[in-house]
Amino acid sequence: MPRAQRSKAAQPKAPRRALLYVEGAGDRAILEGWARTVSPRLERAVREAAIILGGRQPARARAHLAKLQEQQPGLRGLCVLDRDVAGSGRDEPAPGLEVYTWGRRHIESYLLAPDAIRRGLGRRDHDGRLRRFLAEHFPAPDDEAAFLRLHAKHLLGPRGPLALELGRGRGLPLGRIARRMRPEELHPDVRELLTRLCRVLDFSETAPVVAKRRASGSAFGPRAGAHE
Repeated sequence: MPRAQRSKAAQPKAPRRALLYVEGAGDRAILEGWARTVSPRLERAVREAAIILGGRQPARARAHLAKLQEQQPGLRGLCVLDRDVAGSGRDEPAPGLEVYTWGRRHIESYLLAPDAIRRGLGRRDHDGRLRRFLAEHFPAPDDEAAFLRLHAKHLLGPRGPLALELGRGRGLPLGRIARRMRPEELHPDVRELLTRLCRVLDFSETAPVVAKRRASGSAFGPRAGAHE
């Protein structure tokens, strides 16, 4: 190994200043894709900061962060959770830990933009088959009550109706769909989450780029629904 490479390999990694707690690998891929719409560097930061909880386990995030804070005071965290069911209780934060609960049932609900799905799948849909399927299974864009009930995790999952319709036994490339979404296709909830990510992960230098997409409220526009 060349000396320069040995020197680089020997350097200890800088301690992380913030952690991002997610329920699963699919959630991480989706968040990386959305982060890419802001900055490739934010995408990398999300990948490096992500800790997979293995389900909806905010208590595990609190315990993990508290233990690390014993050795690294000031370490911060952001825990992103599905709402799962209507009326689910409030997830309490902890010192240094913010908790963000989606307004809809699942994070996958925010991928239900037909044009983004077509781009992510790389399909032209000449016969209109995909368009008809999406129109039949997706709620109206402004029907938040329907999105709260919708089991989008199953709808877009490996054994869900869309994967079966398309003959994709391994499921859909959710991270790629998220990455191919355009700013106008991002729901206000996603925009606020990206704003929080920029703040928690110290990406204030991206604010000028983000500000160009502002509608009102946060840098990514207003947030819809009631959230923590």
